[in-house]
Amino acid sequence: MEIKSAEFVVSNTDYLKCPDSQLPEYAFIGRSNVGKSSLINMLCNRKDLAMTSSKPGKTLLINHFLINNNWHLVDLPGYGYATTGKKMREQLQEIIENYILNREELTCLFVLVDSRHEPQKNDLEFMEWLGENGVPFALVFTKLDKLSHVKAIENTRAYKDKLAEQWEELPPIFLTSAEKFVGKEEILGYIEEINKSLK
Repeated sequence: MEIKSAEFVVSNTDYLKCPDSQLPEYAFIGRSNVGKSSLINMLCNRKDLAMTSSKPGKTLLINHFLINNNWHLVDLPGYGYATTGKKMREQLQEIIENYILNREELTCLFVLVDSRHEPQKNDLEFMEWLGENGVPFALVFTKLDKLSHVKAIENTRAYKDKLAEQWEELPPIFLTSAEKFVGKEEILGYIEEINKSLK
């Protein structure tokens, strides 16, 4: 699939105010500073579609983008902010959970994890919560350009082994680098496959 058009539609904190279009939605989420905005920009061939920042916590809203006039890409707030206050964390958690559990158009959630780190407790807990609630998701390893090929294989394998302790079947897994445009065709191909199956 080639993305020919990507337009910002709306930002809000309430899933009830999301676009009333009934188009399939593919949402992206991850811990703060996981490289989500860079990945979204890479997928859409745009430098500044999603705001990138070295300061974690830039995305505090549900952001909808219309792709090729036939599906929505959704940029969700991150989770696990250490720097925000308790009240703000609770608000963000409520925004995220309400969208994920109640948004009927949500077709697949892409959960981003930084390939440089060992499996993180809040990532694993979040995926477990998705599983318990029957939310379809895929796992996306980011920042592969930041480590050697051997280290990348080791880290991703460790993550899969950790997941296999709890999951009978692993979710689809994508290896990406926004810098090197790695994983773009695979993710867009996966979305295209699902879109075709929905027709």
